[in-house]
Amino acid sequence: MKKILVVEDDWDLNQGICHALSKEGYETIPAHSLEEAEEFYSRRGADLVLLDVNLPDGEGFSFCQRIKQRRRIPVLFLTARDLEEDALTGYEAGAEDYITKPFSIKVIIKKIEVMFRRETDDRTMVYQDGYLMVDFDKAKVEVLGKECLLTPTEFRLLRQLIDHKGQLLTYSVLLERLWDNDAQFVDKHTLAVNVNRLRGKIEDAQHKYISNVYGMGYQWLS
Repeated sequence: MKKILVVEDDWDLNQGICHALSKEGYETIPAHSLEEAEEFYSRRGADLVLLDVNLPDGEGFSFCQRIKQRRRIPVLFLTARDLEEDALTGYEAGAEDYITKPFSIKVIIKKIEVMFRRETDDRTMVYQDGYLMVDFDKAKVEVLGKECLLTPTEFRLLRQLIDHKGQLLTYSVLLERLWDNDAQFVDKHTLAVNVNRLRGKIEDAQHKYISNVYGMGYQWLS
């Protein structure tokens, strides 16, 4: 289920948007300020952000820039500011679209569908950042152009983390996805060992990818 963070300080409008999106099968996270948006996004992640520009504690442009630096995620601005320069600022911040109020919720839903479909179509089977290269099709990993050999479990772990970059994957979720618990007993220690081995193979002092969120799970940072 796709998760949408709705950042809008008008409580009634926020509730209405969330209700309409929930009926379409999306999981929604309502936030009414930048502070709430930062907290919820850091803790729960999101697959798309609906973002107001004017919020009680600042402008949405800065929040858009921050999350875009962490992860490639679609952002759709919803705002009463209809000046051309505001729209240009939104696009320069990295937003995929900029819609002025009042708007049709049916149009918003359709735009979201298009964004998710485009994201799926554009999804590459190769992760590349100049230091680390992962070809998921060929199950091949390179660090600085040199082949890096991973175990099957390490490769599955890497795939889960990259596929959900910017999102917290809890211990229980990773254990369930990486191992058949009916076939063998595994615990957080086994998971930690594999994470540490993976870190040792793909990370160095300048390239840190995997964050341990203490007591909760792991997160891909890049």
